[in-house]
Amino acid sequence: MNLLVVGASYRTTPVATLERLAVAPADLTRTLDKLLAQPYVGEVVVVSTCNRVEVYAAVTGFHGGLGDICEVLAAHAGCAQNDLANRLYVHYDGAAVEHAFRVASGLDSMVVGEAQILGQLRDAYHAATEAEATGRLLHELMQQALRVGKRAHSETSIDRAGQSVVTAALDVAATHLDRGLAGRPALVVGAGAMGALSVATLSRAGVGPLSVTNRGNDRAVRLAESYGATAVPYDDLAAALSGVDVVVAATASTQPVLTRDMLATATAGRRTPLVVLDLAVPRDVEPAAAELPGVEVVDIDNLATVLRDGPAAADQLAVNRIVTTEVEGFLSWLRGADVAPTVAALRARADDVVTAELRRLAQRRPDLSAEQRAEVAHTVHRVVQRLLHSPTVRARQLAAEPGGDQYTALLRELFDLEVPGSAQADSVPDIGER
Repeated sequence: MNLLVVGASYRTTPVATLERLAVAPADLTRTLDKLLAQPYVGEVVVVSTCNRVEVYAAVTGFHGGLGDICEVLAAHAGCAQNDLANRLYVHYDGAAVEHAFRVASGLDSMVVGEAQILGQLRDAYHAATEAEATGRLLHELMQQALRVGKRAHSETSIDRAGQSVVTAALDVAATHLDRGLAGRPALVVGAGAMGALSVATLSRAGVGPLSVTNRGNDRAVRLAESYGATAVPYDDLAAALSGVDVVVAATASTQPVLTRDMLATATAGRRTPLVVLDLAVPRDVEPAAAELPGVEVVDIDNLATVLRDGPAAADQLAVNRIVTTEVEGFLSWLRGADVAPTVAALRARADDVVTAELRRLAQRRPDLSAEQRAEVAHTVHRVVQRLLHSPTVRARQLAAEPGGDQYTALLRELFDLEVPGSAQADSVPDIGER
């Protein structure tokens, strides 16, 4: 099995395409099942956030695995594979490990260093595990990626520039309001993970009065009570818009929840602009609403354009060093783990040969006593194990070094071993992002 990452993010794809690629929680298990049903895909984790959709997979071949994943993604997005191909990036084996560790560390985030991605990665991994979509390879990759992400945040100051996309969006919102955010009435639409983070961040920023609305009213009530906010019935959303200066939309809806007509009515006669932060993918705000006078819409595309300043170069360099060290450590483990089935197959072959020879001996020398046969068997097994000990130990050591897979392949060739999943992967171009 080899590692393959196929994805799209704010770096390569406009939000309109990310919307089509986004996998809603209700569709996640079905999407995982479709990917696992493909011939070259053995394990899979799907990460779908407001600014990235990525498939982490263990595949039996690069080209076959890439084709399988692209086919499922294209069908999910409702477009042709050729139309989608130019929007995707692809990472294979070592590059896939590096990408996973960079994502977990916040180096690949829109807000460099934000810690929210760690929770999103953890949730994606847990969902895949519950769906029985992960095996040894992705279990190890995800667990190590989460550990590397925690290490980056605990050992450096990578996260000092911003806590999350919400924080960055509020900074942008403040530029549209002449008196800043403090004391501004605000409304959060959605009470999920992003909505809860929005409420917490707005509360810390001194925004108020603060209201929350959600299709499930009970969830909105609980979230509002936690931060001294007011829960607004979802049916009263249109009326609530007219009384606030800032709206944060962060639902999991597949259709816009804030329409042009709704926002036009809410801003009729206003003297101050209504700033709407659309942090959802798919978008919660109807695109045409951005054309309305007095409405400032900030979505993921806008954030990607305006957010250019990240943590200090020294912090990014420190995290990059952590990632580089951890990637090499993971690849050493991977090379060592790959030789284990070959060593096991070699020892099994030796046991088969010993068993066959002892059977022949028993047929030729039926006069040997049970005690004598046992002594001969013990001696032969001991000789074979001693002969194999040094070569197999050395094979494990060599396999853990760069280029060590050639020693594993040589063992299979010399002893004509059949090891499941050990077939040579098809040729792979030197790829990273494309």
